Amino acid sequence: MKNTLIIASICLTLSACGSSSHLSANGSDSDSTEVAQIQKPTTITGKMMAPENAKVGDSVKIRFTVYNKTDSTRKFCKWHTPFEPLISKYLDITSDEGVEASYKGAMAKRIMPPPADSYIALKSGDSLVSEINILKGYDLSKPGKYTIKYNAENMSGIVVKDSITIALLK
Repeated sequence: MKNTLIIASICLTLSACGSSSHLSANGSDSDSTEVAQIQKPTTITGKMMAPENAKVGDSVKIRFTVYNKTDSTRKFCKWHTPFEPLISKYLDITSDEGVEASYKGAMAKRIMPPPADSYIALKSGDSLVSEINILKGYDLSKPGKYTIKYNAENMSGIVVKDSITIALLK
């Protein structure tokens, strides 16, 4: 009898632990009825654009646009972006064969943390555009399809989610 009571108590305790319900004041399950709230972005975002095709040897210009869709002025570091001369490898450029294009540009040595004049302020709702000829820093001497991805989010604070593709023709 004593064992039966202990076993029943254990089963009751375990079943109570396994099922929990979050009821709101009106008695509905708050986990399943929460309305998804639209969240304002909290970071500066970027987008790259380039022509679909270019000839090998011709300039290959990428248009780099930075957006501040947050509700306040934000700053980003211009290091490792087209908003300064090409002095760092901030793009990963890979051929459709999986070969990474060599970076042949300058590599700047920098002091950390970046000084105040390394930052650009962008007001809420504003955008800023820069263009860069990637042939000034990358070896793209062979025809083929190339995927270009921005890799310096951690340095600049600019989030660029999408990559772009360009075909270099003979």
